[in-house]
Amino acid sequence: MNQSESGIQRMLGAEGANWISFSGHSSQGVRDQNQDAFIVKSPLSSDELTYKGILGCIADGVSCSEQGQRASHTAVTQFVSDYYSTPVSWSVKHAVMKILKPLNYWLFSQGKPHLQHNGMITTFSAIIFKSNTAHLFHVGDSRIYRYRDQQLTLLTRDHQRIGIGTNGVLTRALGMDEHLEIDYQSCLLQAGDRFVLTTDGVHEFIPDEQLQQLLCQSLPITCLSEQICQAALERGSSDNTSCIAFEILNLSKYDLLEHQQILLARNIPPALSEGHVIDHFQVLKVLYEGSRSHLYLAMDKIANQKRVIKVPSLNAQDERATLQRFANEYWIASQLQNPRIMKMYPCPATSDYLYQICEYIEGVTLRQWMLDNPCPSLRTVREILKEVIAALRVLQRADMVHRDLKPENIMLMPGNLVKIIDFGTVEVKGALEALPEVNQVLPLGSVNYTAPEYINTGQATIYSDLFSVAVIGYEMLCGNLPFKSSSQQNIQHARQIKWAYRPMQQNRSDIPLWVDLAFAKATSPQPNQRYSALGDFITDIYSPNMALSKRTENRPLLKRNPLLFWKCLALFASVLSVIEGLLLLSQRIQ
Repeated sequence: MNQSESGIQRMLGAEGANWISFSGHSSQGVRDQNQDAFIVKSPLSSDELTYKGILGCIADGVSCSEQGQRASHTAVTQFVSDYYSTPVSWSVKHAVMKILKPLNYWLFSQGKPHLQHNGMITTFSAIIFKSNTAHLFHVGDSRIYRYRDQQLTLLTRDHQRIGIGTNGVLTRALGMDEHLEIDYQSCLLQAGDRFVLTTDGVHEFIPDEQLQQLLCQSLPITCLSEQICQAALERGSSDNTSCIAFEILNLSKYDLLEHQQILLARNIPPALSEGHVIDHFQVLKVLYEGSRSHLYLAMDKIANQKRVIKVPSLNAQDERATLQRFANEYWIASQLQNPRIMKMYPCPATSDYLYQICEYIEGVTLRQWMLDNPCPSLRTVREILKEVIAALRVLQRADMVHRDLKPENIMLMPGNLVKIIDFGTVEVKGALEALPEVNQVLPLGSVNYTAPEYINTGQATIYSDLFSVAVIGYEMLCGNLPFKSSSQQNIQHARQIKWAYRPMQQNRSDIPLWVDLAFAKATSPQPNQRYSALGDFITDIYSPNMALSKRTENRPLLKRNPLLFWKCLALFASVLSVIEGLLLLSQRIQ
């Protein structure tokens, strides 16, 4: 059985395009059955091309198994189907890892790996072209090569050890073990790059020198995969032969997403006042006027519903990065769709103005609540933080990082329910791969709630948001921040902050030490020393973490409780002074 496919695909962007040519070929060769499988997916939808890219994957079922063909075909078809079904906000790596691990476990459970002839085991290699980057995933002994500037480079590593005779023994493959370790790497593309994916029936019989010669010829890429397979058969390949070939014809420049272009072509409206009308919204009240944006309570005269209108400040009309983030807010909110996340609605398609439409939330900001409740109970703070972490998990599942969690961006409703608002600083890992952010001055959020790694490197993760939540919780309980506060929103000044945690007992003696230990861990300046699971932080503020307490007990008193240490030292100095005074008095009397 022979199968081939080829084509040319344009990977669309807001401006320009990445043109990618490809072909694939598979042959059973001298075997009775073809246990190889491959798929190239080039979506027709421009959204899929932008956010998911073009995908090629190849698999080789182990020849000693009766289910090798089923394993390889299941792996590639299920992988492609699942990948294009993942949320567009997910990064490529996040999406692929979420797919391959359960796929591997299913293959493992369906076969009987301890009986080699009955295992559903297959090698697997995939390449995904998204924007100007190639993402590579690999397990087994199929291969991915890159040909650039007349030089062939093997980008993957065979997962095998030398067996009896000349055949290698696989050490890693899909379905071989219930736990999967898969290699991942990414590389920037250049116009003219050629990528080749092969199974061992090809690369074990074609020397690298011959493969390089085939790639350097002017032969169209649409014919190349079949010629490579034929060359392997001519050199005596005794296995199935399969190959996928890609060529990057040209690359587009990075630019704004199409929806950004539409919005940013509109005019920023002037500052509004009560009674003003913009499209079919009438302003009822001015809620906030700031340097970056204005908020208005408005009535939607068509839906007869109250809405909050968010308008960028005229001060930002020449700030491309600020407007780009503003334009993304509706799209970000539309990907989340959760009661703990503020809803946003599309602006009228015919509008001439740039603004966002947000749901009207009956409640107060957490900042206002903190002003009204300067000394809340630990129980109440726990309930609120539990809700905030639940909202943060919504972002985590979408592969997003908020980067500006602070009391002003959290709405508190009756029953201590919360909603996260303001998505202007949210980083969407999937969109970031498609179109990286415009250069900007960091940090985007409030310095006093921003994690050190974001301030110092510009890189933030969900654990940076955990840091912010813990700082907020500390402030709710103590009325102060756990670190020395900064009044300047300046990156250079922020990088000079000394992250010296101040124990809660300095502000409130009624807070148990084990609660303080949980906040100290969650606000650690080192991300790898914080909680690795968001829920563990909530667990530890509800009940003592004995392991955390034991580690703390072994620390010197100065680090464990600096206030108590200095109090004891002062007391000791006072007692010593009294003793010295008594001795001097005794000597004088004598």
